[in-house]
Amino acid sequence: MKPGRGPCLAVLSDTHLTADPGSAATLREALARVAAAEPPDALLLAGDLAADGEPEAYRQLSALLEPVAVPVVPVMGNHDELAAFTAAFGTPDRVVRTGGARVVALDSTIPGHHHGRVDPEQLEWLAAELATPAPNGTVLVLHHPPLPSPVPSVDLLRLREPEKLAEVVAGSDIRMIVCGHAHHAGAGTLAGIPVWVAPALVYQVDPFPPAGRLRGVSGAALSRIDLLDGTAVATAVPLGGEPVYDVDATERVAWMRERIPG
Repeated sequence: MKPGRGPCLAVLSDTHLTADPGSAATLREALARVAAAEPPDALLLAGDLAADGEPEAYRQLSALLEPVAVPVVPVMGNHDELAAFTAAFGTPDRVVRTGGARVVALDSTIPGHHHGRVDPEQLEWLAAELATPAPNGTVLVLHHPPLPSPVPSVDLLRLREPEKLAEVVAGSDIRMIVCGHAHHAGAGTLAGIPVWVAPALVYQVDPFPPAGRLRGVSGAALSRIDLLDGTAVATAVPLGGEPVYDVDATERVAWMRERIPG
């Protein structure tokens, strides 16, 4: 954690890698973007790491992640294959502590299905983990959003029985729940806790399509989660585009402070 800020987490979701190295082009761009910034305290991969669960896709992903100098937290998605995922990254339900924060990854997948659910045994494990707060709070990461979606197809495939998860997380030190799966950015709450639905790297689902249509569109974005002043802030970070300005941060902030009254 850098002085002057709370823990920062970078989030990449829905990479949908195949055995083809070309499928990782956007992921490479996203990792380069993260590497050029102030290092986050962890890198979260919010599910659907592979398009079809191919072992070679996970080997390719592992090689791309090898230079990453911060903890990496991979999460199972409905397109992932448990045996290949576990061979590459270990058990999908895990706890990682970094920058005084705790990241809890939870596998919400149901083998052979695209919607999600968290099992009673997982909820019991989560409750036991959350019984002891973390100094800078907790971020819970799972693939399926526990929220409705304005996109009918996405809404059908969300997390089932979110009220059971809500019972466990209510009153805990969780600052934010982070998900993927929807391929569109979104936000809401569960048990009073902010929920961030991270945009995808592979393509975006249009949440405002022409009437009567479902539409996927090109474009990619990552996210950053900042734990600041007792709360959490989620920010979508689109990839691509040309700079409108690019100035020295210290000089510009100092210049702005001089012009703020009081």
